[in-house]
Amino acid sequence: MLLVVPTKRLPIFSQHSRSWQQNLYVYPVISRRSRGLSIGVNLNPDKACNFDCVYCCVDRSTPPTVRRVDLAVIRAELDAMLDLACSEGLFAQAPFDQTPADYRRLTDVAFSGNGEPTACAQFAEACRLVADVLAGRNLTGVKIVVITNASLFHRPAVAQALAYLDAHNGEIWAKLDAGTEEYYRLIERTRVPFERVLRNILEAGRLRPLVIQSLFVKYRGAGPDQREIDAYVARLRDLWREGCRIKHVQVYSVARPTAHGGVEPLEAAELARIAARVREAGIPAEAY
Repeated sequence: MLLVVPTKRLPIFSQHSRSWQQNLYVYPVISRRSRGLSIGVNLNPDKACNFDCVYCCVDRSTPPTVRRVDLAVIRAELDAMLDLACSEGLFAQAPFDQTPADYRRLTDVAFSGNGEPTACAQFAEACRLVADVLAGRNLTGVKIVVITNASLFHRPAVAQALAYLDAHNGEIWAKLDAGTEEYYRLIERTRVPFERVLRNILEAGRLRPLVIQSLFVKYRGAGPDQREIDAYVARLRDLWREGCRIKHVQVYSVARPTAHGGVEPLEAAELARIAARVREAGIPAEAY
């Protein structure tokens, strides 16, 4: 059973900036969904993404300051961040000094940035780099999380990288924000077929347990209607029945300003209702 998520949203939980001091790629986040310190690795400093979600916080109207991935710099930044995390020096610095005591623990290193991490040409190398750094510090119990839209799992190089992570405490957090093609197009604004995403999640979940991350918002004054939630739960049920091993479903909403207008957080009561519907389908779920 999942732990109870704190009902009070402290300011630290909305501090998800992908910038940290002078770092180019590595940044710290206190994550409600990870229930602790998550060290982010941004493999998309160029802001390139094959989705254009309405709730994304990345401003793509301004040019990026960094356009390439330098693995040597990532290693140096990750080492320095782990020094801070393991010494608890990070929690002496604002705003991380606001972190609740039970969240002052390193839970994972997450590939999560300004785009789809598996689209990065150096994704596989980055996976090996993070695993090597963690092993060198005897931190093999720290997860390596891939926060992903699941659009590229069918590519052999991506599939091989995910298989490597299976042996190095990796975990996939795959996006599923819709039940119908129409709503998927409205929210994700991508040319990637919805069926490809569903098929990729299914095939990946047949190989290893994974987490489903589902973000719901009010867009242009309206949240997902009953028909949409029915379809969403049905998609999850179908994935489950067809052999996708879902660890749990994360139902949540936006906690930061979005780059697009017309987006508001969905109420906590509605998120709880959606999570309850998922649990009624026999799948573990929690609202955040």
